[in-house]
Amino acid sequence: MWMEATMSELEHVVEAASTIAYIENKTYDEIAIGDSAELTRTLRTQDIELFAVMSGDVNPAHVDTEYAKTDMFHGVIAHGMWGGALISAVLGTQLPGPGTVFLSQSLKFMAPVGLGDTVIVRVEVTEKHAKGRLTLACTCFNERNILVISGNAEVIAPHEKVRRPRVVLPDVHLHVQGAQYAKLIAATHNLAAIRTAVVHPCDELSIIGALDAARQGMIVPILVGPTAKIQAVAKAAGQSLDGIEIVDAPHSHAAADAAVALVRSARVEALMKGSLHTDELMNAVVNSDTGLRTERRMSHVYVLDVPPYPKPLFITDAAINIDPDLATKRDIVQNAIDLAHSLGIHQPKVAILSAVETVNPHMISTLDAAALCKMAERGQITGGLIDGPLAFDNAISAAAAKTKGIVSNVAGDADILVAPDLEAANMMAKQLIYLAGADAAGIVLGARVPIILTSRADSPMARLASCALAQCFISNRANKAL
Repeated sequence: MWMEATMSELEHVVEAASTIAYIENKTYDEIAIGDSAELTRTLRTQDIELFAVMSGDVNPAHVDTEYAKTDMFHGVIAHGMWGGALISAVLGTQLPGPGTVFLSQSLKFMAPVGLGDTVIVRVEVTEKHAKGRLTLACTCFNERNILVISGNAEVIAPHEKVRRPRVVLPDVHLHVQGAQYAKLIAATHNLAAIRTAVVHPCDELSIIGALDAARQGMIVPILVGPTAKIQAVAKAAGQSLDGIEIVDAPHSHAAADAAVALVRSARVEALMKGSLHTDELMNAVVNSDTGLRTERRMSHVYVLDVPPYPKPLFITDAAINIDPDLATKRDIVQNAIDLAHSLGIHQPKVAILSAVETVNPHMISTLDAAALCKMAERGQITGGLIDGPLAFDNAISAAAAKTKGIVSNVAGDADILVAPDLEAANMMAKQLIYLAGADAAGIVLGARVPIILTSRADSPMARLASCALAQCFISNRANKAL
């Protein structure tokens, strides 16, 4: 059996090897004057971005769409040496190919290459010299047969034959860190700052995060905690507290109680976690007598900026409800939809996650997913497109959904991922943060006011984005009340 399996594997390897593309050169003796080679390439935004990353050339004519509109070519154009690199590719891979030594290159740039232009790159041997040297004419034409680059190359052609499997290049996914959050923060510039109780800001990250948000015009902070300690931390961090109100509280538990009292007296519109444990803050919030409960169950929503997902990705609930029942899940879904609305996503696509995409009576998460979809049909959940159960892959990958034959308005394009329980949501979010390089902003909804939950691991951009979530939510709620 082992030998049969091994032979079968070998047959697959041989079959695969026969389909591998090879790269082969032409030696000096094989080359004649008039020999030529060419390649065709269409300029994409990714080509320009990759070249800019590699070279460091961030000339706005190439990478700034708004500036390029006002430039002489009225649009983004390729770096000139992008065309030069394509000429080098032909010389190094086709004619003469592997083993070629590049000596010199002259180029004249005759016309710009714009996004969407298709360039035909051609090299032709014009002279053969002693010691293996060649001169080649190099031209690049666009699809309208306009000459965009011309020049000559001097190379030493190889004397030995080379034939190698063509190296498979890695896929490249470009992502500007914090790009989604930059858009979110920019959207708050015309919104009123929200009065925010910052609970126990007794370390540098907490105090700087709150003051940065204040300088951005997002919040008007009221610092709640031991006054002397807050002042000492601010001084050590080089931060001024001029004009900032401090509500004195002797320790973190008292600070949480005092912050909740500020909400109940309508002095603040949001809470922001400082350097205390989440449980300490939430215990004060959920207190049945003095807390901030409403008829809606509270839940946490992560809004992640995930490379290479093309839009913000909401994950819920990763921090509050450990093992939510169906009624709690309904509130979790509605809270996330309401947050999406406040960010301008008018009909968010909500994927109710499980390990599979079919209803299985032995898997409660699939039954809950089906029930939530029916509740949406009956108007018990409003404002979003809901589908489930969906596995993670077919919730966020159109290719995975298509492979599995899933026909859905949500599959492959989800805005919101609703996990079956806190463990699944938390692990999913942390994996995206630490393995995929995601940034994570977070907020708790369902209480009288939004609660900005920050972590010591949050980047400054993520902290600002969390404040922006609360600011947008408060603004949207105020507009609905008018």
